[in-house]
Amino acid sequence: MTSIIAGRFQEQAEADDTIAELLRAGFPRERVSTFYCNPAGQHATYPIGGDSDKSPGAKSSDKSTAAGAAAGAVIGIAATPILGPVGTVTGGLVGAHLGGLVGGLSGMKEKGDAGDHAEDVENAVPMRRSGMMVAVAVPDQEYEDRALQVLRTLGAVDIERAEGTIENGDWSDFDPMAPMNLVQYAPEHSRPSGPNQRA
Repeated sequence: MTSIIAGRFQEQAEADDTIAELLRAGFPRERVSTFYCNPAGQHATYPIGGDSDKSPGAKSSDKSTAAGAAAGAVIGIAATPILGPVGTVTGGLVGAHLGGLVGGLSGMKEKGDAGDHAEDVENAVPMRRSGMMVAVAVPDQEYEDRALQVLRTLGAVDIERAEGTIENGDWSDFDPMAPMNLVQYAPEHSRPSGPNQRA
């Protein structure tokens, strides 16, 4: 495994120009990889599709569902004076169902989403977005600096540093689900500097 510097582009032509510039900068073609990174949720990690066997945002929905169901049942039972004895049972069931649904949905949060607190915004994990990726293996700091210069000059966004293997132009162990170790985050989604952002 070696250090890899990678950046994202929106168009194939931009990626092609970047590869040509990397070759001019002295990088061997077999150590440069380009590929399309699918949008989140479409990496086909599982045979039936998707990136995980369950929604990461659903882990906090159980408590919210229970709280919503309890609140809905109380509201439904409170309708007894209006609807009579049958209304108590019906109102309680309908209220619990609707309350549970609303509670469950409101309790879901995708990994990396910012919550209601300021620290959630600061610690939000940036999502790897879709686009053309250009990655290059860098054997030392001089080559890393050279790769960063090329990617920045040609407009790459979400430039990241990783460890992996690029052989014959293929980044064989690329994991689209791995957290990004960002060197530069896309300006349109700027956020406060964090531990993963270093030049």
